[in-house]
Amino acid sequence: MASAIDIHELTKDYPVGFWRPRPYRALDRLTLSVEPGEVFGFLGPNGAGKTTTLKLLMQLVFPTSGRASILGRPVGDLAVRRRIGYLPENPYFYDNLTAEELLHYFARLFGIGAADRKARVNDLLDRVGLGAERRMQLRKYSKGMVQRVGIAQALINNPEIVFLDEPMSGLDPLGRRDIRTLILDLRDKGTTIFFSSHILSDAETLCHRVAIVAGGRLATSGRLPEMRGYEVRGWEVVMTGLTPEATALARAGTRKATEVSPGRWTFELAQESRPEPFIAAMAATGATLVSVSPVHTTLEEVFVNEVRRTASAREGALDR
Repeated sequence: MASAIDIHELTKDYPVGFWRPRPYRALDRLTLSVEPGEVFGFLGPNGAGKTTTLKLLMQLVFPTSGRASILGRPVGDLAVRRRIGYLPENPYFYDNLTAEELLHYFARLFGIGAADRKARVNDLLDRVGLGAERRMQLRKYSKGMVQRVGIAQALINNPEIVFLDEPMSGLDPLGRRDIRTLILDLRDKGTTIFFSSHILSDAETLCHRVAIVAGGRLATSGRLPEMRGYEVRGWEVVMTGLTPEATALARAGTRKATEVSPGRWTFELAQESRPEPFIAAMAATGATLVSVSPVHTTLEEVFVNEVRRTASAREGALDR
């Protein structure tokens, strides 16, 4: 099966300086592919090249070298543009229009008929959580409300691929939950979703695969379970109702102990320890087990390690 998105050796240099401009490499030979129907997370710190990549795919800027294709066609192909949706990092719309008017405008650009247009606009505004506010002018919207409208406009043409640049930016917890649900619904319908973010919890919840970029370079990519590893690094045991004596005994026999609320403790056991003897000993003191779970490498740890490794490699190359 052909890739939905294919990027090969994509590079972008910007001139920096006035009198004698020098090239600044924002993206350095990026190569990756995204399969049809998957949710792909494009992760990295600020200035890593995420937005530059999306702008290159949308042909808002043009590459210094390399190539990319979407749905088997070169980026910029007019037939492909009708089949994709895009949310920029900082969406800006005609702020004297209402959300309804704005979506009707975009729908007309795609040639959607009046009857279908009205139903689609209402459905999308419902899905992104905008009620009576849809009839307010956009200049009266908060950043989070504008973000919801931006996501709706990215979906107005029922795209096969959706590109989302920081889709959770400015959203409150309810808004983030709504958009996560929307993304999962799109995935279930076979839509390919490519989104950039630095919110790692969203990537862990939503993504099939992720790529981590740092300093314009691809640091690593792959499926989340493989990147985090399957090995158990320890055990986390949560217990409540501990006496002071039991607490002292437990703290002495565990790697880490944290009181999360009065009488409720989280204990971290070493990898070579089994949780059963510890739980039995605590239960004998009258304590109650709340939960026990294995400790694995987190995406945050993978992210930090890969970003640091890539930064060190780049500094070493500059020193040579």
